[in-house]
Amino acid sequence: MKDALGSAQSLLILGGTSDIALATARRMAAGKTTRIVLAARPSARLDAAARELRAHGAEVETVAFDADAVEEHEKALGAVFAAGDIDVVLLAFGVLGDQASDEQDPVAAAKVAQTNYVGAVSSGLVCANALKKQGHGSLVVLSSVAGERARRANFIYGSTKAGLDAFAQGLGDSLHGSGVHVMVVRPGFVESKMTAGMEKAPLSTTPDAVAEAIVAGLRRGAEIVWVPAALRYVLSGLRHLPRPVFRKVAQR
Repeated sequence: MKDALGSAQSLLILGGTSDIALATARRMAAGKTTRIVLAARPSARLDAAARELRAHGAEVETVAFDADAVEEHEKALGAVFAAGDIDVVLLAFGVLGDQASDEQDPVAAAKVAQTNYVGAVSSGLVCANALKKQGHGSLVVLSSVAGERARRANFIYGSTKAGLDAFAQGLGDSLHGSGVHVMVVRPGFVESKMTAGMEKAPLSTTPDAVAEAIVAGLRRGAEIVWVPAALRYVLSGLRHLPRPVFRKVAQR
């Protein structure tokens, strides 16, 4: 449960080794959050993340979680909620894929969609239903500006984020009045391990900046958070460009 000041005391991260997720966990652990659950595939990185967060004073546990194994989500995540209420769930997993090769390999492209969208729908619903049952909590869904209007260079990834974004918004509407809050976070290009080696985009951001925006958004009960905030206006313009013009702009 949240404390008397409304601060989250427990956090569940789906995608427990994500740079953004860990930056958020560190920020929350420095505050009032004392229980953190990292759900991800077992790995040395997951173990290292747990050790680091324990050094911040939080009680940290790890849970084996595979976004693609949708048939196991109910059991794995249900056990987390059975052990105690969760105040905030951060859905932070996802893969970029390789646009050029995935276009030539439909199976590989489908795997990107399986992880980014199908896995998110399954795990998101499991967590949403658990939050609704306990009567409170927030579900934070990491979307992307890539989903606002898919570009030629990354339309497979962008389309999965577009679907995820729409799902999260609809889920939030369905939970209105239940005590459960859904917040969609739309970062721009994030300088992280997932984008290492890629050319930076205008208005790029960092995991720490996204984490700060997530915590601030939770504090004010926001439904949609843009990082950086200026992207909201940039994408509003791009969304309405005629397609021939957009094709030229998006190639830059």
